[in-house]
Amino acid sequence: MATAIRPIGHDDRLSLVDHLDELRTRLIVSAIAFGVAFGVCLWQNHALLHIINRPLDKQTQKKVREGHGTLGQVALTQQGVRLLAQNTEAALAVLSAPGSRLPAATRAQLTAEIAALRADAARIPAEPPAEKPTTLGIGEPFTATLTVALYFALLISLPIILFELYGFVLPALRPSERRVATPLLAAVPFLFAAGVVFGYFVVLPAAVRFFQNFNSGEFNVLVQASQFYKFAVTVLLAMGVVFQVPVLVLGATRVGLVTPAQLRHNRRYAIVACAAIAAFLPGDAVTLLLETIPLYVLYEASILLASFVARRDAARERAQAATGAAGHSPEDPPSPSGSGGGAGPATPPPSPGDLPGHPPASAATEDDTVEPSVRNIIDHIDRELSD
Repeated sequence: MATAIRPIGHDDRLSLVDHLDELRTRLIVSAIAFGVAFGVCLWQNHALLHIINRPLDKQTQKKVREGHGTLGQVALTQQGVRLLAQNTEAALAVLSAPGSRLPAATRAQLTAEIAALRADAARIPAEPPAEKPTTLGIGEPFTATLTVALYFALLISLPIILFELYGFVLPALRPSERRVATPLLAAVPFLFAAGVVFGYFVVLPAAVRFFQNFNSGEFNVLVQASQFYKFAVTVLLAMGVVFQVPVLVLGATRVGLVTPAQLRHNRRYAIVACAAIAAFLPGDAVTLLLETIPLYVLYEASILLASFVARRDAARERAQAATGAAGHSPEDPPSPSGSGGGAGPATPPPSPGDLPGHPPASAATEDDTVEPSVRNIIDHIDRELSD
């Protein structure tokens, strides 16, 4: 019975039931991996929410410090209250001093008020409140937490799911096709992870800064949790897909659609394409440059990798051709017809009489007693009949 543990060979012949059984086993393994990852992510949901909210918190602190939006007004109020407490404490300190000519009981009371004022001022946050997504429905905190846990679980379990998918498709490929597909499929998870990391640290903060500051003075900007998480996941997935450029380029060169020389010749079009992709992603001019450079670096890396693979394949073909030529050299003498391939007595060439359609030599001397065959009659037409 076919299972996900035992690999299936290309020459193995399985029935429909065996294929369905293998598919079921691989789906079960993928579901278990996803379930375990989801349980861990749900357990650590606070840390995951902090990670996904960090770009929003970091990119909106400047706007809050400048007093824009509701949180900015709260930050300005906190600063005003803290400054008022400091000034009041200074005034009370002057009044409670022995040279203020106030009664001792009054100065003692003012000293107690100074201590209480310091305790109240210490409870005022020193930093402005962080920008966090807003939930509108009564159950949205729960659904948003589940959504984030699902996204991270899919990202964590994706290598195992891709491995099972690759294991199911692999037997359908011939050995030559498998040599082409194996390195390409193995590079997909690593490039996807690199794209997600790049999107998280470069693209997503720039996108949040751009959209949060766009006409922010005309709106009371509140970021809804479900919309923000959907937007963040879309950006990260888009960057993970964009980073698959080396796989696409190498696959196109391996199947013969393009050559490394053509890719080098079309560099200017590649630069325009990378800039267009970066312009499609949200951000400002600086972000456009930061996004274009990695994309073009990926294109150049794809050309180098395709050239290396092409040279390796050419060297392998030359080695195979040389091996085949060495095994069947035209200078080698033909092997004798004797058994065992050893040196035996040379077989004399057949005489004309031994060839098909010709009588044996002994029969040629007995024309009176041997009747001509049908073949001889056809080959030797009587000239009297032809006249």
